[in-house]
Amino acid sequence: MKKIVELKNVTKAFDGEVVLDHIDLDIYDNEFLTLLGPSGCGKTTTLRIIGGFETADEGDVIFMGERINDMPPHKRNVNTVFQRYALFPHLNVFENVAFSLREKKVPKAEINERVTEMLHLVALSGFEKRSVASLSGGQQQRVAIARALVNHPKLLLLDEPLAALDLKLRKDMQKELKNIQKATGITFIFVTHDQEEALSMSDTVVVMSEGRIQQIGTPIDIYNEPTNAFVADFIGESNILDGVMLADYKVRFAGHIFNCVDAGFEPKEPVDVVVRPEDVDIVPEEKGMLKGVVTAVTFLGVHYEIIVDIGGFKWMIQTTDFVDVNEHIGLSIDPDAIHIMKKSKYSGMFGDYSSFSDEMDEIGEIDGEELAEAESETAE
Repeated sequence: MKKIVELKNVTKAFDGEVVLDHIDLDIYDNEFLTLLGPSGCGKTTTLRIIGGFETADEGDVIFMGERINDMPPHKRNVNTVFQRYALFPHLNVFENVAFSLREKKVPKAEINERVTEMLHLVALSGFEKRSVASLSGGQQQRVAIARALVNHPKLLLLDEPLAALDLKLRKDMQKELKNIQKATGITFIFVTHDQEEALSMSDTVVVMSEGRIQQIGTPIDIYNEPTNAFVADFIGESNILDGVMLADYKVRFAGHIFNCVDAGFEPKEPVDVVVRPEDVDIVPEEKGMLKGVVTAVTFLGVHYEIIVDIGGFKWMIQTTDFVDVNEHIGLSIDPDAIHIMKKSKYSGMFGDYSSFSDEMDEIGEIDGEELAEAESETAE
């Protein structure tokens, strides 16, 4: 595949605080790539550097083989859709989309053809004369996308454009954006902090934290083969435990020796062990590889989310089988459900679900104290 963008050793700091720390990233033709991470991880700064709205302190930005570090945004074959759509309220839908073409003195007939084509692409045919103020949030977003695409950019940057939409409309627009990207063949770079959004839309996911890229891969690879505890925790739910690799395909954790599918570690090497909640089977206590007591049960419609205390470590289990609080159960884990990771700076920071029960107990205790105080004051 042909590279569209190359970031080489890119670093950026604001007021002495490093926001991007020597990142390298290749982005390819006709790719839907998502920059994913929590607030402050550097994903929007990365997008703005590609778009020309910020300049890297160090490193190079290569676009179509050309170094563009100092090239202004309007000279790059790149368009951006912002979280706030920045539509012109005094112009109707057609004129909003046509604006940049009129600025470039494109012939009227070609403007009509290209705007009509774009409005059809975003399912807004027949809306040409509507005021943008009369449109819903989702329709306004479609206008913003049509306006960004009408110039046929090589690259479209999208900075959390779905953040302001309600959940159902958001899901609809996720599908629409993916369909538009496939139909146009334009490379999309999408910024979000929403893991589900990234997994459902992307060809490639770039997980970022603290100004660094933690992992690059397909959604399936990122979910099934996280590279460290941060990625495992940030992408979905994970039980992350301390373990020791005894030999290839054999690991000890939670006081038990398990077969696994990982190899290549040093004998007795300390590791992080990831087990996804949906990959654990609940069995009778006497048949379990691990045994524990249920401390919390939450019904989520499709499944139950169950917290199980095993030797003081709180596991999360997602299952369609109901068990009750205080019930003693066993857990069974297949070898391919166990993922082994190298120790990292994030080890020990994630993976125990104590807060699911302990915090609620504390809240209950506080509420009880407050209620007693209120009754006492009323009696006085």
